[in-house]
Amino acid sequence: MSLIETRGYQMFPVLDAAQVETAKRFASGRARDFAPGETVFNVGELHAPSWLVLKGSIDAIGRDGRGREMPITTHHQSQFSGELSQLAGRPSLAMGRAGPDGATAIPFDDVHVRALMIGSAEIGEIMMRAFILRRVGLIDEGRAGSTLIGTPGSPDLARIEGFLGRNGYPYTVLDPAEDSEAKALLDGAGVSAEELPVMFCPNGQVLRRPTDAEAGACLGITPELDTDRLYDVAVVGAGPAGLATAVYGASEGLSVLVLDARAFGGQAGASARIENYFGFPTGINGMKLTARAFNQALKFGAEVAIPLEVKKLDCGGQASRSCHSLMLELNNGEAVRAKTVVIASGVRYRRPDIPNLADFEGAGVSYWATYVEAKLCEGEEVALVGGGNSAGQAVVFLAPKVKHLHLVVRGEGLEDSMSRYLIERIEALPNVTLHKRTEIVGFEGEPQKRLTAAIFRDRDDGETHRCPLHHVFLFIGANPNTAWLEDCVAVDGKGFVETGGSITDGATGRSPAPLPLETSWPGVFAIGDVRAGSTKRVAAAVGEGAAVVAQIHSVLGAD
Repeated sequence: MSLIETRGYQMFPVLDAAQVETAKRFASGRARDFAPGETVFNVGELHAPSWLVLKGSIDAIGRDGRGREMPITTHHQSQFSGELSQLAGRPSLAMGRAGPDGATAIPFDDVHVRALMIGSAEIGEIMMRAFILRRVGLIDEGRAGSTLIGTPGSPDLARIEGFLGRNGYPYTVLDPAEDSEAKALLDGAGVSAEELPVMFCPNGQVLRRPTDAEAGACLGITPELDTDRLYDVAVVGAGPAGLATAVYGASEGLSVLVLDARAFGGQAGASARIENYFGFPTGINGMKLTARAFNQALKFGAEVAIPLEVKKLDCGGQASRSCHSLMLELNNGEAVRAKTVVIASGVRYRRPDIPNLADFEGAGVSYWATYVEAKLCEGEEVALVGGGNSAGQAVVFLAPKVKHLHLVVRGEGLEDSMSRYLIERIEALPNVTLHKRTEIVGFEGEPQKRLTAAIFRDRDDGETHRCPLHHVFLFIGANPNTAWLEDCVAVDGKGFVETGGSITDGATGRSPAPLPLETSWPGVFAIGDVRAGSTKRVAAAVGEGAAVVAQIHSVLGAD
């Protein structure tokens, strides 16, 4: 059964008379009359309002990258249009037309939608649930979003799929070798096989082998930043720590900007299941957990810019306790300013010392295991390297989908590095073989295109053997993502950012001393995995993200 069939009453709720009257107080304009068939809002329209129908009806219609229009639903009296795009003022994924009897409706732009959600907890809960479910429906049913055409399994196609999926945007994929419509679209756009994958955006734009940034700009994922604005807080990294700062900071009235180079969620967002997070006894998918936090941050008015990479933190000026302007230089040539900066950039996946590793990254070698990778290796033999909890979670996620999984660890076993519940679950999997004191030392295949085998080596006797496979997953830890700081703040010997009393390089002699989560530079804080001495757990990251807001207030208040 479809989502509409099972949860349609939550996707398209009907407000009662009292709720309608409450909602009217938050409207962004007067009620407007629309003639039968008149366009109320259009695909790609920026800041398209959510409309509350007072009379008549509005037909919601999706449009995909092929230009096909598909009915989604009809909003009748006391129902509202819109989905998550309306929460953040991003380009609309659907269009609306007045029904056969016309429509009378009242608008709520993104600012007033957020005001309504905060001002009325009851209506806010109804609308937020509906918006989320509608986005899920668009993703599941393919009635809106971009169309990707490319060869299944190709590195660039997998990358774009991962980018769109991790950011919660709907898309469909066509194989030109199997789909005649795909071939016709390519011929009509004049796209050659060498230019695949190609992305057809709902606005009609065609992108050949797009980068993540180009895809984000085409779909409106990346907002246009006001470079003249001075934010209270700029958060670098949209993982659990950064999103927690955004939620707590924005809910307390601070102007918050969150920047991330790829997607919200960080490493947690790529986790198939988090089972030891407080309050979720049955576990929760990492994407679902962090998507809720992302939407919560938007609800309170935080501005999130993805994918925008911070190239440099320019502290500028003389260090002092008073608020000053910190500058973040971005990879698009722009710069943004903030009174305080929170470093929540997490870690980068560690790359093992394998001579030809770079030849197969994205072409069989992956550093995460999401549904995109699981789909590519379904029914095949795979290898996974690593003995930590992230590796264990990935094994449990992948094993039911693959023919056989080789778990490769350098040590004597899993007991010293993995939680007991994961070890027991892995031991119960019939298609998992544990290779102790083993490492991968080489790959075979066609570079940048297809992996065909991995070379295993026994660390005790040095013997090697060839294992035919097309997919290897590397979960061997990570290094701090701090290169962009360029010595602006003190770091420890491993590159993790020092804070508070842990600062050891004598860089600060100021009074008062740095706050517990403050770095060696005033007004710059570090939280989550990137911070020296932090507990590398989702719960700890969220806790630091909340705690840092109180310290930010004390810095801003001292200005």
